[in-house]
Amino acid sequence: MTTAALIVAAGRGSRVGGPVPKQYAMLGGAPVFTHALRTFSALPEIDLVQVVIHPDDTALYGGATANGPAKLLPPVHGGATRQLSVLAGLEALAVMGVAKVLIHDAARPFVSPATIRAVVAALEAHPAALAAVPLADTLKKDGNGGIVADTVPRAGLWRAQTPQGFRFADILAAHLRATAEGRDDFTDDAAIAEWAGLDVALVEDDAANSKITTEADLRMAERLLTASTAPLEPRAGTGFDVHRFTAGDHVWLGGVRIPHSHALEGHSDADVVLHALTDAILGALGDGDIGQHFPPSDPQWKGAASHIFLADAARRVADRGGRIANVDVTLLCEAPRVGPYRAEMQRTIAAILGLDVTRVGIKATTTEQLGFTGRREGIAAMASAMLLLP
Repeated sequence: MTTAALIVAAGRGSRVGGPVPKQYAMLGGAPVFTHALRTFSALPEIDLVQVVIHPDDTALYGGATANGPAKLLPPVHGGATRQLSVLAGLEALAVMGVAKVLIHDAARPFVSPATIRAVVAALEAHPAALAAVPLADTLKKDGNGGIVADTVPRAGLWRAQTPQGFRFADILAAHLRATAEGRDDFTDDAAIAEWAGLDVALVEDDAANSKITTEADLRMAERLLTASTAPLEPRAGTGFDVHRFTAGDHVWLGGVRIPHSHALEGHSDADVVLHALTDAILGALGDGDIGQHFPPSDPQWKGAASHIFLADAARRVADRGGRIANVDVTLLCEAPRVGPYRAEMQRTIAAILGLDVTRVGIKATTTEQLGFTGRREGIAAMASAMLLLP
């Protein structure tokens, strides 16, 4: 099932001040909204990322997302209100076969992978779920003249944040109904879901996932980012895999089905490219190898698609607070010809790892008819991965 992230970046953000809307203000050397964009794109749980922008911000957005991740769809123009902007994004995703959608404020740059995963997981049991923080401060109600009129009990009160996740058909129907009935007074998408009769689950979030609204918020976010950003250490890993040919009519290479006179023999789909890449990433992490995590003796992996293994390796990088800088693969084979499928392989791997395609290298060479690959007995692949880890 396809899961999409919908990042709402169509507001004007006038309270922050400055020459550009707050979502394009610089934070840690990058526009505010790109921090969340990178976090969502890096997770294998997220298949597509759709950003809704203001029509006047097309140039700003284009400059901020040049060479963006492969999962990023072309932007959609928003409406006069946040509610209409979300609806525009949902309608754009309606033709993409999306089953679940996570709606996120562009001005919340510190959303964590753990929160995103928790919201996605909550949608297995509930039609809607939102990230939220239980209130810890004492609440006072203002009376006339700025005098406290009452102390409000905080038990059971939560501060709503984003992402807010929904089963796609349910939230699209709720938005369309709200628009048809002239309801434009909802402050968030969870409120629309509640109004439509959907149960909304609470997913406890981190208070750091706060929204930048004022200039003071932006300064605080800069301080938090500076304090929390540990120096990243480059870590390199290599991987190697080989599979012999067997009877068949196609091979899987780099997640792409390629017609051929033979198949590759293996417990899974025998994709030497994805296997070598998985081992390269695990090696850089110092986290064993593919056989340790997905042993061929386990029947559940028989015939499995190898993108599962690579996505798991990417998740391990994210769980360590790191990111993948680039990956590179060299195929050793006499046949099939790799060139016609190179671009598709790059796109497939980039999508699995949440990378731009320019960070995925695919090369192929023969062994001048030497060795088992030269005798056309099988295919080998060598891979390298560069990670940045705290």
